[in-house]
Amino acid sequence: MPQVLKIGQLAQAAGVSAKTIRYYEQVGVLAPANRTVAGYRQYAEHSLHRLLFIRRARTLGLSLQKLKSLTAALDDGPRATVRPRLLGLVREQLSAVEQQISDLHLFRQQLEQVVQRLLVLPPPADHSAGCRCLETDDAVAHGDNARAPARGKREHDSRRARTASRERSRSAS
Repeated sequence: MPQVLKIGQLAQAAGVSAKTIRYYEQVGVLAPANRTVAGYRQYAEHSLHRLLFIRRARTLGLSLQKLKSLTAALDDGPRATVRPRLLGLVREQLSAVEQQISDLHLFRQQLEQVVQRLLVLPPPADHSAGCRCLETDDAVAHGDNARAPARGKREHDSRRARTASRERSRSAS
């Protein structure tokens, strides 16, 4: 006879909270549980495997929206279509991570330039033109703050990455 798990047992076995399980049911990445007459959720063992799959995918940064279409394909469609779709999603995520790494390398270089500027250059006697001590070499050479648009995008991407990381941490707990 297949093992039936209550929500707390499923949560413990999968390493997530009961709240996360209810949320995954609500957004449609985990099939709703059967209910007892008293209304308690009962999960079959396949729910544990699905939850572990979702948790691993979330750890890799895949969105719930993308996981919803994948899990729907697992439930309804031919399973042969899932692997190529999953491969595409993982490659897309890898590309995004590589871009973030590239952006972070550029950001590091800019920070190193500012540190050098602050250590080496004497403070200006007159600040009437504004403080330019935080500008990078590119900005100084162009006579403007040429890095502002890149910085804005990087700050946005960095915030998005931190938000995704927090979301993965929450869903994993």
